[in-house]
Amino acid sequence: MTEDLGFIHRFVPAEDSGADTLLLLHGTGGDEDDLIGIGQSVAPGAAILSPRGNVLENGAPRFFRRLAEGVFDPKEVRTRAEELARFIRAATVTYRLDPTRIYSLGYSNGANVASTVMLVEPGILRASILLRPMLVYEPSEKSDLGGSSVLISAGRMDPIVPAESVEKLVSLFESARAAVTLKWQLAGHNLVPSEVREATEWLALQRAAPLS
Repeated sequence: MTEDLGFIHRFVPAEDSGADTLLLLHGTGGDEDDLIGIGQSVAPGAAILSPRGNVLENGAPRFFRRLAEGVFDPKEVRTRAEELARFIRAATVTYRLDPTRIYSLGYSNGANVASTVMLVEPGILRASILLRPMLVYEPSEKSDLGGSSVLISAGRMDPIVPAESVEKLVSLFESARAAVTLKWQLAGHNLVPSEVREATEWLALQRAAPLS
């Protein structure tokens, strides 16, 4: 664990030089250790880069603030996403990562900041697994995510994320030309084992695909 590069974070080197990197982004109250096990299962052999959110909500780390449940300040969300993008670029140099082979896996608040990073900094993430995301930011400018892919895994019984918000996020990514896969789970906001398997299979296809 280190505090360099603007975020407390953990870095686990890849098994082979030049391999892929998986960026892990925790949910509210999590930290840089939360998703390590899932990340190593989903992306075997990849380097792991796992930052802790810089914002505290009643002592719970997050990647951006919320004004109330489901209510956000778009300017602050964008600022925090740009902050995370700078961290990714700095880590790419520091750890000698391949900038064309960086993927992300985010849960809840982490998924929301990952989606925003993709929209405001197209190309920095090749593909993202978004677990329980919702629409938190709509850029005023048109994003072009051609060549990028997104897996959205949402819960049919999620008390936190409205289905309408998930569908709007899907539409936003599709309008930006990203390849979107939407999976609905018979679950609430918590994850279920089946979607981890689905994420593993989906990411394996993205990692095997040639760069466009």
